[in-house]
Amino acid sequence: MKKLTITALALSAAGSSTAFAQEARSIDQAVNETFATLTGPFVSFIFSPFPGTDFPWIVMWLVIAASLFTVYFGFIQIRGFRHSIQLVKGDYSDPNDAGEVSHFQALATALSGTVGLGNIAGVAVAVGIGGPGATFWMIMAGLLGMASKFTECTLGVKYRNEYEDGTVSGGPMYYMSKGFAERGLPGGKILAVMFAIFCILGAFGGGNMFQANQAHAQISSVVGAYPGWITGIIFALIVYAVIVGGIKSIANVTEKVVPFMGVMYVVTALVILLLNYDKIGWAFGQIFAGAFTGLGVAGGFVGALIQGFKRAAFSNEAGVGSAAIAHSAVRTKEPITEGLVSLLEPFIDTVVICTMTALVITISGLLIVDPATGNFVLDGGSIATVGGVSGVSLTSAAFATGFSWFPYILAIAVVLFAFSTMITWSYYGLKAWTYLFGEGKTKELVFKIIFCVFVVIGASASLGPVIDFSDAAIFAMAVVNITALYFLMPIVKREMNSYMDRLKSGEIKRFKH
Repeated sequence: MKKLTITALALSAAGSSTAFAQEARSIDQAVNETFATLTGPFVSFIFSPFPGTDFPWIVMWLVIAASLFTVYFGFIQIRGFRHSIQLVKGDYSDPNDAGEVSHFQALATALSGTVGLGNIAGVAVAVGIGGPGATFWMIMAGLLGMASKFTECTLGVKYRNEYEDGTVSGGPMYYMSKGFAERGLPGGKILAVMFAIFCILGAFGGGNMFQANQAHAQISSVVGAYPGWITGIIFALIVYAVIVGGIKSIANVTEKVVPFMGVMYVVTALVILLLNYDKIGWAFGQIFAGAFTGLGVAGGFVGALIQGFKRAAFSNEAGVGSAAIAHSAVRTKEPITEGLVSLLEPFIDTVVICTMTALVITISGLLIVDPATGNFVLDGGSIATVGGVSGVSLTSAAFATGFSWFPYILAIAVVLFAFSTMITWSYYGLKAWTYLFGEGKTKELVFKIIFCVFVVIGASASLGPVIDFSDAAIFAMAVVNITALYFLMPIVKREMNSYMDRLKSGEIKRFKH
C-alpha cells in the first residue's frame, strides 16, 4: 500500500511538474506573442533596409557619422593613437584629478560592454554570409568608428556632474541637456530623456537578458541540459555582489577580466595562425579580393560590404553613446584625454579581435569552396560549411581545428564575456535611471535589484521579441546620440585644438608614478 501511495505521489508530482513546465512555456509563448505585436513596428523601423537593398539604414547612419567625424577631426584616430597609449599607461595621469577610475579602468569597463558575442558569433555570421571580404569592411568600419568614440567620450567627461563625495555621473544625457543649453539650442532635455529611456530598455534586454540566456545555453551545451533559472540565480547573485559597489567595484573586476579574456582569445588565435602560417597570405588575399568582388558569395561585393559594416556597428557600438557613460567616470581634468583613450576601443574590439576570428574561420577550411570555379558553395543565403555549422558553432569548430579542447575554452570565454557585459550595462542603465529619477542610494538599489531579477528571467525564458526590442532600443540610442553629436562637435574641436597646442608646447606634463 505504501509503495502504491509513493508511486501515486511520484506520478502526481511528475504530472504536476510536466503541467507546470507546459504552463510556463505557454506563459512564455503568450508574453512573446503579445510583446511582438506591441513592439514589432518599432523593431521593424529601426532595422529596416533602404528600399531595394538589404542595407539597414541604422548601419548607414552610424557609418556616415563616423566618416564625417574622421574628416572633421583631421583623422584623429591616426594622429592621436600614440598619445592615447601613453594616456592608458598613466603617463599623464594626475592622481588628484576628479573622477573615480583610471584611464585603463575606464577603457576596460567600456570594452567589457562591447567585447563579447559580437566578436565570436557575429563575425562568424558576417563571414558565413558575406565571405572573407566582409572582414575588410568590418575593419574599415572599426577604424572609422574610432572617431565616433572620440567625439562622444570627450563630451561625456566635459559635461559630467561631479559630486562632493567624489562620485560622478556622465554620458549623453548630460551633454545633451547641458551642451545644448550652453550653445543656446532647444530640445536638449527632450533628447536626453529619450536617450535615457532607450538606454534603460537596452540595459535590461541586450545588456542583461540576452547575455544570461546565451551564457546558460553555452554552459548547458558543455555540462548537459538543466533549468535556466539555476544559472540565472547564480549569475544574479554574482552580478549583484559586484554592482552594489558602484563603478569602482565594476572597474576593479573588468580591468582583470577583460585583459584576461582578450589576451586568451587573441593568443589562441595567433597560435592557430602560426600553425597555419602558409595559409595566412592566402587568407588576406581572400579578404581583399572578396571585399571588392564578393568571390561568388551571396550578394557579391554589396553583400560583403553590408555584412562587414553591420557586424562592426553591432560589435563596437561606436556612436551609440553607451561607452561615454563609462568613460565619464575617469580621473582627469582634460576631457580630450578620455576621448583619445576611447578611440582605442573600436580598434581593440573590431580591428584586432574581430579580425582574428575572421582569419581563423577563413584558414580553417570549414567554408566549402567549389574546386572547379574557386567560388564558395552557397547553401541558401550563406556559404555552405563542413558539418553545416554557423554562428558561434562555426567559430568554435574553426578554433577546434587547431585545438580540439578549444570549445571548452570558448564556453568559459562566452560566460566571462556575458558576465562582464552585464555588469557594465548595469552601470549604463543605472546612470540613465538616476538621470530620470534622481541620485540617491535607495533609487540606485531599486534599479540594481530590478536588474538582477531580469538576469534570472533572461536565463530562464526564451523571450525572442524582447531581445529584438532591446537590440532596437540600443540602436535607437544611436539615433538620438548622433543627432546631438552633430550639434556639439564644434565644442569637441575647440577642446582638441586647445589640448594639442598645450601638449606640443610642453604645458601638459608627464607625471612620475
